[in-house]
Amino acid sequence: MIKSAVPILASLNEDETIRFYNEKLGFTFYSTWEGYLILGRDKIILHLWPCKDPEIAKHTSCYFNVTDIDKLYAEYEPLGIVHPNGKLQEMPWKIKQFSILDNNGNLIHFAEELAS
Repeated sequence: MIKSAVPILASLNEDETIRFYNEKLGFTFYSTWEGYLILGRDKIILHLWPCKDPEIAKHTSCYFNVTDIDKLYAEYEPLGIVHPNGKLQEMPWKIKQFSILDNNGNLIHFAEELAS
């Protein structure tokens, strides 16, 4: 049955998006087709479609479940990409999470389930 999901976010500039995801987020660039991008890191695959309207990206987000969130936060926080309201924090629903904004304005949440 259902095996996995792949988020599809808006990309305002193909080259800048590839550079951001590679240099800032540590993603590997896999493929492009007429501006449609496929990238990945660890077990995450992400697609980005070519978009001309920055308002679309500003209203788009995705949520990644991760392990070792403290290490990931320590990697991303010094790069200045953590959302001002998305600092690493524990949530009442037993999740530790933080959020970033990519170069297009997409909001990306990273979360790890806390042990009971």
